[in-house]
Amino acid sequence: MRILTAIVIITLALLVTDTLADEKPRKQKKYRRPKPVPTSSEDQKDEIKVLPPMAAVNDVIDNQTPLTDPCLDVQCGAGMVCELDNVGEPQCVCIAACPEEIETRRKVCSNMNETWSSDCAVYQQRCWCRNNDPKCKGDKYRHVHIEYYGSCREMPKCTESEMADFPRRMRDWLFNVMRDLADRRELSPHYLEMEKDAESNMTRRWTNAAIWKFCDLDGHPPDRYVSRHELFPIRAPLMALEHCIAPFLNSCDHDDDHRITIKEWSKCLELEEDDIEGKCDELASEESQ
Repeated sequence: MRILTAIVIITLALLVTDTLADEKPRKQKKYRRPKPVPTSSEDQKDEIKVLPPMAAVNDVIDNQTPLTDPCLDVQCGAGMVCELDNVGEPQCVCIAACPEEIETRRKVCSNMNETWSSDCAVYQQRCWCRNNDPKCKGDKYRHVHIEYYGSCREMPKCTESEMADFPRRMRDWLFNVMRDLADRRELSPHYLEMEKDAESNMTRRWTNAAIWKFCDLDGHPPDRYVSRHELFPIRAPLMALEHCIAPFLNSCDHDDDHRITIKEWSKCLELEEDDIEGKCDELASEESQ
């Protein structure tokens, strides 16, 4: 009996095995993401706005039209920056805050013998006073300017004999600077011609140099006046070597209106006015042709 039972169990097991072998394994159904619904080209434009190729990075885009910053073509004076007013018009305003300077070499000495933290602070103060801003330290600061770089120091007094000889020394210095710039080809074509003329004609040596420097300084803006502030490129580098430079330049402003005319410039350098007057206009006319 036991043997019969065992035979039956083995037979059933073989039948089940054959049945499973005949069945094919079921494949798992893969999940497929639905295909995106195609959108029209207009829909895509609404989603991605491309800047026009002519628009700069900082341009404002309004209805795909580039708007240029109006301040890009505005040049403000020292101590001022360009800002847009309530109607979007550019205007020059006093700089709100100067960068904080921690290096002593950034300090400057003003014409009032006061040490300032930077040149920006001097220009800012002058701007405040000219605009009657409450932050102005006083009316005299309307004409504050930089004498030289560095902290203020005691300067030797310019003697009467030194002042009398200074116009000659100044004329020589101007010509030497002009000649050095010509050698380095750093003068405009018209000034190069003037330098060549001065080299070959001794009577034009000092006059041409004086005309060149005055016209060069009178460029921001060109109003045929040179302010004491515009004299900074001459005054500052010479202060350490020529203690008479500041009183000499101050003496050139005969009417004390804080600006020097070309007549005052020629008189100060002891040159003939007729040889200098009107030369800047002639040079400007030639350069514009």
